[in-house]
Amino acid sequence: MRDEGLLEKLTQIWGVSGYEKAVREEIRGIVEPFADELWEDAVGNLIVHRKGGSPSGKKIMYAAHMDQIGFMVKNIEDNGLLRICNMGWNWAGSAYNEKVIFRNGTIGVVGCYGPIEEAGNKIEKLFVDIGAKDGEEARRLVKIGDCCGYFGPYLHLAGGLICSKSLDDRLGCYQLIESLKENPGNLPNDIYYCFVVQEELGCRGSKVAAQQICPDIGIAVDITPAHDYPNDLTGSNRVGAGIGIKICDPSVVADEMVTGVMEKLCADNGIPCQREVIDRGGTDASSMNLTGAGVRTGGICVVTRYPHSQSSVVSGEDIEAGIDLMNAFSAYDFSADIQ
Repeated sequence: MRDEGLLEKLTQIWGVSGYEKAVREEIRGIVEPFADELWEDAVGNLIVHRKGGSPSGKKIMYAAHMDQIGFMVKNIEDNGLLRICNMGWNWAGSAYNEKVIFRNGTIGVVGCYGPIEEAGNKIEKLFVDIGAKDGEEARRLVKIGDCCGYFGPYLHLAGGLICSKSLDDRLGCYQLIESLKENPGNLPNDIYYCFVVQEELGCRGSKVAAQQICPDIGIAVDITPAHDYPNDLTGSNRVGAGIGIKICDPSVVADEMVTGVMEKLCADNGIPCQREVIDRGGTDASSMNLTGAGVRTGGICVVTRYPHSQSSVVSGEDIEAGIDLMNAFSAYDFSADIQ
């Protein structure tokens, strides 16, 4: 990988949806030297503009979200246990017995009121145990409205695979950073690298960013669920089979011109790829697609096992293929495709 240390660092920064400040500050310090323009907007998006060199060039917006899924404390019981609600989509079963960390460093373990088998997917059946002996001690450490996210290391598995929390979507942020570094500054297109907020709460940040940029093309750079291991999803997505080119999900149908260009660029440049179709979930492509008078949208997706958990698994080669595709897409002349 180009800079695996950066990817690891990004995954370990605390940044639950709506509270992405530390992630944004880290990224800003890295990307500022490469920006022609850079700004933060009112909702917390970080937008980096790299100017193009052609009057017929198009505005391309890449969006990767900085937020990670987590939980918010909604009540502190007198026995010291914390009642929680979702910040993003969590499965009760995958959260059960796992460690979480609050922004102030307080660590907790997720438990369940009753057997986890009977909880269904009701997050209200879960609690966080921070070890407090009673509510008074717990309230000294945590307040109602405080958030926690999964806690865990960045690990290497066999076959060149990576396991970590927060790969959704810190790997997308990593891809944007590396592509920005490799942008020579004389591409035909204006490129906007957008590190957006609150995707896990409804693709909010990308909508605000797209309203400011008014792009010709919007590309969500994110993960997508794998189908190559036993789980409750079906499809063709396989870890290690190349970068996913979004065709469709419940929130968006990708623009045929965009997907066609991506497939051609992968074929011409020897970039391994796979067509990505899912029937659950969505990405920032949905918000960009419906901004203003409408935006041609697509997606660059890293296939991921165990998504929305503390132990997501991806291929480093798929991540790098995504950067290669971004670079080729940024340099493509769209004058014959978009008038």
